[in-house]
Amino acid sequence: MKKSLLFFALVFASYGIVNGQTANSSSVSGVVKEATGQTVKGATIKITHIPSGQVVRGSADAEGKFQILNLQAGGPYKVEVTYIGEAPVIFDNITLKAGEPFNLNPIFAENSSTNLDEVVVVGHGVIDIAVGRKTPIAVSTIHKQDLEEKVGAQDITSALANTPSVYITGQAKGFGESSMTTRGFDQSNTAFLLNGQPINGMDNGSVYWSNWSGLTDIASLVQIQRGLGASKLAISSVGGTVNYVTQSTAMKEGGFIRTTVGNDMFMKATLGYNTGLMKSGFAVSAMFTQWSGNGYMDHTEGAGQSYFLSVGYKANEKHNFNFMVTGAPQWHNQGYTSKLSNYLQYGKRYNDNYKDVNGVMMNPQKNFYHKPVANLNWDWTINDRSSLSTVVYASLAAGGGQGLRSDKFNKGGYLAADVNNHQWFGVVSNYNNKLSENLNFNIGFDARDYKGTHYRKLVDPLSNQDGVVLGGNINFPELPLVTETYSTNPWKAFASKPDARENRLSWDYNQYIRYAGLFGQLEYAKNGFTAFFQGSLSEQQNIRKDYFQYTPGNEKSKSVNNLGYNTKGGVSYTIGQHTIFGNAGYYSRQPYQNNIFMNYANDINENAVNEKILGLEAGYKFASTYLDVNVNVYRTTWENRVTGSSRLATDKDVAKYNPTNDPAILLAGQYIYTTNYGVKQDHKGAELDVAARPFQGLTLTGFASIGDWKYDGKVTAVERNDNRVELGREEVDLTGEHVGNAAQTTYGIGAKYVVFKGFSVDGNYRSYDHLYSSRHRTEVIDDKKVGRVMELPSFNLLDAGMSYQVRLNDKNSMSFRVNMNNVLNKFYISEATSSNVTTDVNNTWNGIDTSNFVLIGQGRTWNASVKFTF
Repeated sequence: MKKSLLFFALVFASYGIVNGQTANSSSVSGVVKEATGQTVKGATIKITHIPSGQVVRGSADAEGKFQILNLQAGGPYKVEVTYIGEAPVIFDNITLKAGEPFNLNPIFAENSSTNLDEVVVVGHGVIDIAVGRKTPIAVSTIHKQDLEEKVGAQDITSALANTPSVYITGQAKGFGESSMTTRGFDQSNTAFLLNGQPINGMDNGSVYWSNWSGLTDIASLVQIQRGLGASKLAISSVGGTVNYVTQSTAMKEGGFIRTTVGNDMFMKATLGYNTGLMKSGFAVSAMFTQWSGNGYMDHTEGAGQSYFLSVGYKANEKHNFNFMVTGAPQWHNQGYTSKLSNYLQYGKRYNDNYKDVNGVMMNPQKNFYHKPVANLNWDWTINDRSSLSTVVYASLAAGGGQGLRSDKFNKGGYLAADVNNHQWFGVVSNYNNKLSENLNFNIGFDARDYKGTHYRKLVDPLSNQDGVVLGGNINFPELPLVTETYSTNPWKAFASKPDARENRLSWDYNQYIRYAGLFGQLEYAKNGFTAFFQGSLSEQQNIRKDYFQYTPGNEKSKSVNNLGYNTKGGVSYTIGQHTIFGNAGYYSRQPYQNNIFMNYANDINENAVNEKILGLEAGYKFASTYLDVNVNVYRTTWENRVTGSSRLATDKDVAKYNPTNDPAILLAGQYIYTTNYGVKQDHKGAELDVAARPFQGLTLTGFASIGDWKYDGKVTAVERNDNRVELGREEVDLTGEHVGNAAQTTYGIGAKYVVFKGFSVDGNYRSYDHLYSSRHRTEVIDDKKVGRVMELPSFNLLDAGMSYQVRLNDKNSMSFRVNMNNVLNKFYISEATSSNVTTDVNNTWNGIDTSNFVLIGQGRTWNASVKFTF
């Protein structure tokens, strides 16, 4: 016991008293299997002592085995065994004898129904997990073992690569730089939730995966609900909703050590430990990870840590509490798109950002961030028909992006970081009442308070040896010299900051967003028929305070208040193994604050009205012991959109926007940011996913999606430089043009085969077609400016892996995993930020003008891991 507690102290600063098996107690153990005889990993075992109502939970390991210790002798006990996709197996009236283990071997029956809620030990009411054949939506679920095995050294977005209508790109830019689109909508318009807590940025909806590198280690499942989704919250689920459910506090003592290595010097080490349920009623789980690597693209080095602490407490049979805190401080150098000709000349790892900076070759583009997140879940079982679930959460963030900067007030370039700090607090609460055996009612609220702080801080003056001149701030006309420099170490991000406003360069403003919403849902289920209706109403307040462009007393903008709402409903009907479903919904969504205030000032954009989204969907599901099939069709229309993109300036851009070659305006190789106002999109398509189990040990999977995603109407395109100064604007007609940055046609097949006990091999093959550039070119047709996008070449990818697990004894096991991604080392374009065309065939590659700015996807990569469980 002392050794266990010492190890736990090394993993995380916490302590606990660990129970051991005694002669006066008993245990329940066994192996969970499917009707086919295949063992079931991850099944949940719930044991209830009927006289006292005390509940103990555990789970089956990778071989389906479970053992729950320290149970009071006597009884009677009730044992419930549940797993996603199976009906519960229940044992009643079990009596335990002191000192004698009780053996059970649960077997799930054929044609069982999904019971996904059992994965969620806390937060039942606020974590909206869809149940397979009961919830009338399109859904895919990835479990913990698949996350551990297949993600490897990649971002957690890669876990969803083998699902319909999902496209992932950007990983080659650096650690945590991936982005994901769902049904053609970018991730700012896909809702991401962590244990029921929204994690999309409140100012612009963005998600930066470098801040969530620890999710791979702590998630017990990831579920993507394409389209409207099952969430009751008024969230940005236009493309879909992705739920990340972290592992709950483990009720059994134990831990693990895992080491991962990979290409380009990637190294990662993870330690985890659980105290198990202690006599005090508390249980503690903790995890710590350290990682580093050189990155696939040249000069995209990075390093970081992640931490996780979960404390569970069962006050009594009615009240459960769980406190969690997690974070992933990191830094990494960044890559970006480059001319296709550069990749063809220098190779797929080429990085445009590597350059001479004040006589030193370096990559000045660097991201650093630390975003600790904490939440407290409270589950209150009021009675056998009603319950209340509440999560209170907080997110504090500090960091930003470093780059080589220049302006008209300083002769030479300097290193500075654009800081994006925030303080975000919120609460979500849901009351559930089972009105009858067939009717269920939910009502709740969602409140959020957000403050974002934005400025530029000096990192290194470089050739400006005495410091950097602060210019442009209306409150400092004397142009003071900024000499203080600040760190880009993520652990110092909260402290290393310019508190004095005269040390803040280029801009200095705060964003304030307050949000309050009410939601309700009614569900009906009887004799295979299910129906739900959901509605929500929300009010959002936006205020901006600018200390750079406005004098004291005038820095506060007008308050902009927007009312939003959504409503959605769906029905499904199941006959035996067949289910048909349909759903529809309408959203009136408030615009993001970045779109409400124009020109990075307090000017209010009168055109920033609520975005209108209409979603329609229908589907068919078939589920059996040997085969599962899901087919979906959908249509989503979206009006009043605001979209954005960025690219590197070319010589043509400089000639257009900076004919005097003023370095403060624009130079070749600097960033240009484009914002499109008034966008309307129409997305429709069909999806298929299949899973087959022809015989024990073999699983075959497949998916396909065909989309038709197009723009409709005119947009106003505004371009700005790196200092947020407007360069120009134009009105462009995009009617009929394809939506870019996501493959509209995808399909894939996969297989996993258990060669012998503990050893398996697997592989996935994916194909991508009808992929278009994210930025249009402008042509003049019949005196009208028309936008045209470029279609990129199709490509195919093959991934493979193998796993081996050996059980050393009853408590210890070793597992090994090897992954190889892009096995065939394909050279392919994963995204493009321009749409140039040429008639010179000598300057093309697969029909693409080599002057286009593109991103080449990662070539062959690999990783291997070893895990010791104790």
